[in-house]
Amino acid sequence: MEHNTVAVLGGSGFVGASVINRLVARGHKVKVATRRRSHAQHLLMLPVDVVETNIHDTDRLVQFVSGCDAVINLVGVLHGGTGDPYGPGFSVAHVELPQKLVLACRAAKLRRIVHVSALPADPEGPSMYLRSKGDGERVLREARDLQMTIFRPSVVFGPGDRFLNTFADLQRLFPVIPLACPDAKIQPIFIGDLADAIVNSIDLDLTLNNTYDVAGPRVYTLEELVHYAGLAIGRPRKIIRMPTSLAHLQALTFEMMPGEPPITRDNLASLTVPSTSDVRLPPELGVQLTSLEAVATDYLRGSALQARLDGYRASAHR
Repeated sequence: MEHNTVAVLGGSGFVGASVINRLVARGHKVKVATRRRSHAQHLLMLPVDVVETNIHDTDRLVQFVSGCDAVINLVGVLHGGTGDPYGPGFSVAHVELPQKLVLACRAAKLRRIVHVSALPADPEGPSMYLRSKGDGERVLREARDLQMTIFRPSVVFGPGDRFLNTFADLQRLFPVIPLACPDAKIQPIFIGDLADAIVNSIDLDLTLNNTYDVAGPRVYTLEELVHYAGLAIGRPRKIIRMPTSLAHLQALTFEMMPGEPPITRDNLASLTVPSTSDVRLPPELGVQLTSLEAVATDYLRGSALQARLDGYRASAHR
């Protein structure tokens, strides 16, 4: 195995858990960076080295990647404040971190980097999220002394996702669903397929200095996906297609409330660009695309059962 020890940034998140499980299964030694060890509790039972550190400090990042053969960057944020061309949170996570990662890898004499971006990322894109993701890609492509592979996934679905599960939860709670950007085009990719592509690429020379779109086998509208989530849990609700002006007012209201907003005006701007691709993953990556219908119904129904059990428990303690 050419790249035996792999460092993972953003490994405690949704995509990270699947990637790390596959790395372990294939015999890699894995180091996972986390701000707080408590955030990575679900990884502590695996034979991985969970390191509490600040990856945004270049010196600590150098220390973290030292002794590794490859690094996978999964760090991403959906909400990063406001600014021009993007807010400070987007800048720190999507642009400055790749810059620091390049410096850290050079200092540690580590050349292999696998980076996860977003399908419609573009420095000139309509949203701060897409612009910052595009600038982060550009930073890595300009580091020609390093060996890069960049993956650009569409929306990722799978057990525990915050995409289909969110739409299912909303339809458990409300009789109607007001929906912004109902005609937005999305080509969702299964978490297992994305994780396979990432892990398979590490030791594959054909992937060096290449960028791959990662999209599922079918394009949906957002309205179709919301309707599907409702059908899967047996509670399809009436969907109210919101006009753009009302959708922006709703998002602005959410932004002004405490806590992380469920949707922002920047999220709406991202949805104006189709998250789709006609380009399929090459066969050397060894990925057989999984349809949404093949897996999502089971895990959405499972979450519905869990919700009912939680409700029964709550009632029993009243």
